[in-house]
Amino acid sequence: MASPDEEAALQEAGRRLFAGAADFATAADTLESLPPMQGHEIAFAGRSNVGKSSLINALTGRTTLARTSHTPGRTQQLNFFDLGGRLTLVDMPGYGYAAVSKAKVAAWTDLIHAYLQGRANLARVYLLIDARHGIKANDAEVLDELDSAAVSYQVVLTKGDALKKGEVQARLDATAAALARRPAAYPEIILTSTRTGEGIADLRASVARLLAERG
Repeated sequence: MASPDEEAALQEAGRRLFAGAADFATAADTLESLPPMQGHEIAFAGRSNVGKSSLINALTGRTTLARTSHTPGRTQQLNFFDLGGRLTLVDMPGYGYAAVSKAKVAAWTDLIHAYLQGRANLARVYLLIDARHGIKANDAEVLDELDSAAVSYQVVLTKGDALKKGEVQARLDATAAALARRPAAYPEIILTSTRTGEGIADLRASVARLLAERG
């Protein structure tokens, strides 16, 4: 547990990390089109329409860096965003329901598997879970894959403003219990809301801590 001074320093480091330049770098829809590995990458995964693009925009203080849509399946590639050489963010295609063909979903799935298992500079996957629903069956399948691939991941609960005050701790406790025996799970769960800004500074601080640990 970080002391108040250490936590304040991490919050400031996170603010600085995401306050600088942030630009779309490239998109990849095949293994061959993935960009060269350089520096540290963090990836955002989650069910279709869980709010990955909105969260990336909130983290970077932009409104249009990552495209948002109410149509599940809008993100159809691995989208790479460069934070001025400090860090690369990767917006992954959503899993679960998507308004595209089964063949396209299968191609995304193959690409995601290959990316997760072969990306040596991938520091962590932030797995977004809708706070209203908790971990669903297809979320658990992704957790299984991340554990199998020994890829570090951390759960971020989105749309936290939709929970009633009395529901928040119950959702956090249930999520923690589901992750307790998973070997690749980072134990801290972050509750966020892009509508209210809740948890955004905490998530930035989490990324800053990760980069400090990685050196």
